[in-house]
Amino acid sequence: MLKRCVAAEWAKLRHSYIWLLVVTLPVISILIGCANYYMNRGILKNEWYSLWSQVGLFYGEFFFPILIAICCAYVWRLEHFQKNWNLIMTAPVSVAAIFLSKWVVVGILLLLVQGIFGGLYVLGGIWLGFNSMPPGELLGWLLRGWIAALAISTLQLALSMRIRSFAVPVGLGLCATFLGLGMYVLDLGQFFPHSLLSIGMGVLSQTSLSTWSQELGFLLVSLLYITIISTAAIRCMRKSDVIT
Repeated sequence: MLKRCVAAEWAKLRHSYIWLLVVTLPVISILIGCANYYMNRGILKNEWYSLWSQVGLFYGEFFFPILIAICCAYVWRLEHFQKNWNLIMTAPVSVAAIFLSKWVVVGILLLLVQGIFGGLYVLGGIWLGFNSMPPGELLGWLLRGWIAALAISTLQLALSMRIRSFAVPVGLGLCATFLGLGMYVLDLGQFFPHSLLSIGMGVLSQTSLSTWSQELGFLLVSLLYITIISTAAIRCMRKSDVIT
């Protein structure tokens, strides 16, 4: 049942404009970050790590969270048109399969975005003339960022499910991004999904997860958010209608 729902969700996205955003936002992040690094290369001496701090700041603290919110709002967009919500709620599939299929599809999109961003980061370093190899931590930053993005997408999917407007959940996601940054600065990052992105990707501190215990804690907290929010959203689908 879940597999069929995922296939249906994927078919909806096949000819959509979401692919343009998936490619464009990582490119913009890399261009801005590389330009900022180039203009400040006199004080940024640590090549790959300095470049990561620049591209990651724009990507992880702004563009990527917004992209997550847009993707989540987009996959619910069709269901909120006319009487399509009634159609999916009376379809011979479980509400859990409906919600989780959207989460899986968004997760695949975000994994693709992370791959594009990582590849562009390496190309940016080569273009800037770095002689050393890319940092060994790169794969870990990207994977942990993806795990944090899965937690954020669970929250954004729940918001987009309940709110018929496309723009409102995206706006809430933007507000949550700034709130997450504030909680990270206050050393309360693990108590909010959006802060986990900064922690996981090493955007502001590339040594924030320097031990196995810290990495395990990050993974467990992310899974806890995913489990709690998705369970609550599925229960909400079973018991109440969307906000009209």
